[in-house]
Amino acid sequence: MSKRDLKKYLSELNKEQLEEQLIALYDKFKEVKVYYDFVFNPNERNLVKDAKLKISNEYFPIRGKKPKMRRSTAQKFIKHFITLEVDPFIIVDVMLYNIEIAQTLSSEKQINQEAFYKSMLNSFEQALSFMIEKGILDEFRSRVVAIKEESMKQNWNNKYEFNAIVERFDY
Repeated sequence: MSKRDLKKYLSELNKEQLEEQLIALYDKFKEVKVYYDFVFNPNERNLVKDAKLKISNEYFPIRGKKPKMRRSTAQKFIKHFITLEVDPFIIVDVMLYNIEIAQTLSSEKQINQEAFYKSMLNSFEQALSFMIEKGILDEFRSRVVAIKEESMKQNWNNKYEFNAIVERFDY
């Protein structure tokens, strides 16, 4: 069904029928429920707190297990926040937090997985691209530079790529 067909269909419904349709969608699809829960109670602070807790648990597990270091955990939150149209400043905060917490682990423990460093570089590049797209790069300048410098300090094997990304964006 095209968007035009949907509009035509909805225009033929009365208010009561529209309400029934929305309630059915709300009950049937989790995504619709999540969306409306956020729209009517946009408690971004709790969303960010929960996201940061779960991201940090990837690198510093609460139950003393071996860190999983999955970038996908942060990516799911970021994608979810973008879908909900959360404030871009909050999205960038979570993007950078993911890299910063990974660097904290890396400073305490030698990580020998090439994929770890590659994924952090990808996250860094995506964060900078997002900041440029939203026009908020300057507000996060100190954190971006700190991440780049930490990659140099820890002698990451892709430290020059971090540096090149920052230079490319005229820092």
